[in-house]
Amino acid sequence: MEVGPIRQRRLADNIVEQLETMILEGTLQPGERLPAERALAEQFGVSRPSLREAVQKLAARGLLVSRQGGGNYVSDNLGSSFSDPLLGLLEGRPEAQRDLLEFRHTLEADCAYYAALRATDLDRQHLQSAYESLQACYAPESNASRADEGAADARFHLAIAEASHNMVLLHTIRGLFDLLKRNVVTNIGGMYALRGETRLMLVEQHQQLFDAIMQGRADDAKRIASEHITYVQDVLAQSQEESRRMARAQRRDKPSSR
Repeated sequence: MEVGPIRQRRLADNIVEQLETMILEGTLQPGERLPAERALAEQFGVSRPSLREAVQKLAARGLLVSRQGGGNYVSDNLGSSFSDPLLGLLEGRPEAQRDLLEFRHTLEADCAYYAALRATDLDRQHLQSAYESLQACYAPESNASRADEGAADARFHLAIAEASHNMVLLHTIRGLFDLLKRNVVTNIGGMYALRGETRLMLVEQHQQLFDAIMQGRADDAKRIASEHITYVQDVLAQSQEESRRMARAQRRDKPSSR
């Protein structure tokens, strides 16, 4: 058997791998500015030319964006699964709202399960902060708009995805973040109008989900996340059925043209 020389890996390639890992695990987020070149080189313990070479490689692949005189940034486009025009198109279609809830049913249950198993102390701190922000929107004295509540709700579920330490789940949720916000805003408007107890139910469901994850009860977290989405689906299905009945009644009430 012939044995050839072992090629030593370039230092820049090691830096590329490290930065890729930071992007994948969510340490570096879309649109975030990297530390200054000098600081980052010191952090990695490498020379600035090697770091510069690594940054150029990542920029060539579209992962980083270099701005003249403004430093290096993680690309804003990472994880942007849905463009703004498509968001607007999906937002106005009831069947798309239904489909997103079906998608969330499986996705968020798995996120909750793995978050309960894998969350670190730092993850729990971030989840605690996101949960408290959401609860503040629910407070009787709150002046939060539906948009504020939708954003807080989406951030809470994003924090759960981050705590799952599953990179595919995290970037799927992150890519859907704007769509998720809009879905929540659309949902709560119809739900609050239909059932007076909806806000209390959502408060209780989010608290149960939060407690299960913080206490490491993975099976309970998965079940509660699934039940939460099922509840939303049931209320919205009732709302849509009532809208259909109202439309039929209004059509019958119109005088027939002769």
